[in-house]
Amino acid sequence: MSNAIFPVLPGLSWGTDWAPKFITKIQTATSGKEYRASMASSPTYTFKLKYEFLRSASRQELQTMFAFFLARRGSFDNFLYSYPDDCSVTDQVIGVANGSQLNFQLVRGFSADFVEPVQNVNQIVNIKVNGVLVNVGSDCTVSPTGMVTFLVAPRAGVITWSGTYYYRARFTQDSLAFTTMLQFLYELKSLEMTASLGLKI
Repeated sequence: MSNAIFPVLPGLSWGTDWAPKFITKIQTATSGKEYRASMASSPTYTFKLKYEFLRSASRQELQTMFAFFLARRGSFDNFLYSYPDDCSVTDQVIGVANGSQLNFQLVRGFSADFVEPVQNVNQIVNIKVNGVLVNVGSDCTVSPTGMVTFLVAPRAGVITWSGTYYYRARFTQDSLAFTTMLQFLYELKSLEMTASLGLKI
């Protein structure tokens, strides 16, 4: 497992595809009635990127992407990816204090209907109990996998966090096709990765 961070390069075009995917086992009886079982509590995500240009020579953008892909050995090794439209939360609820619980997992949710664990923490901006800031380090600790542990269990109140996080991703394919446009100028028409907010992918 690698903690290498996917490079941010200027040639990325608009129109990134972002698709959540669950795994559901479906059996259909002779009567036509379906029996379904959900095989995953959290989805995996597919990202499809396109680079309109990657400059070679002095800019080294082509070499940066090339080297990153080669170092991962295609789809073998994973890495950390910051998707600009989903990489941060502000006052995200992670639990309700009851006076005895010490541990709370960081989560991300677009609404109260569905939240999922965040296990690849980038930066903790703050943690609050009932709107009051707590001191990360003396009042609580946060593990790299997003587990908040209080030294003394909070008595009451909603616990929230603000900060940034990564997706853990891998390249979907074992090859990338770089197309020459001009001298020292290349295009990468398709880069696909499979990702998760969890620790493994």
